[in-house]
Amino acid sequence: MSTGAIIIVVAAAVVLVTLLAAVVVRARGGGRKNALRRHFGPEYDLNVAEHAGDTKAAERELDERLRLYQDLKTEPLSGELREHYLAEWVGTQEEFIESPERAVAGADQLLARLARDRGYPSDRYEEQVAALSVHHADCVQGYRQVHVAAARARMGRADTEELREAVVHARPFFEELVKPPHHAPDGPQGHHRHTGRAGRKTHAWHIGKAGAR
Repeated sequence: MSTGAIIIVVAAAVVLVTLLAAVVVRARGGGRKNALRRHFGPEYDLNVAEHAGDTKAAERELDERLRLYQDLKTEPLSGELREHYLAEWVGTQEEFIESPERAVAGADQLLARLARDRGYPSDRYEEQVAALSVHHADCVQGYRQVHVAAARARMGRADTEELREAVVHARPFFEELVKPPHHAPDGPQGHHRHTGRAGRKTHAWHIGKAGAR
């Protein structure tokens, strides 16, 4: 084989190896992206949007959340504490009729305490939400929404409809954190009734446009 032919063969081999390496890297990147999408669901797209479409930056952040919080050990609520939170949530929604601003502030504080009592970080809101997003990606946005609405209400910048929507969207997050372990939903939406210590039944109220009902 001539020297020229050897050079051509070597060059072709180098190109082939380079292309194969690129395919492997792309496949690995796509696999990781799909894994993050499956794990985080709506959190993935939300985080990409918050990074102005920078997918790599968003994925680095999500990977960091998994590294920090994937193995976080949480505990279910005791029966008494769960009962207390169920009654407090109903009371918060009842208060919406008289004072939407106070009700949303109360809901925000309730959810922060509930997350703390389940074992999530409690020193900083941002850290708490990051940990929650790893374990409750499908509903943690409701917590963010009520937190933002409470802050806007303190500044006098939130109307009643915004506050109503915040409480309604926060409810699935509340139900997810307050439910007992190995909980089986009682119907298509997983809503359930609970009998309190006083013997009266409480439930997750739906707040209509005109207030609580």
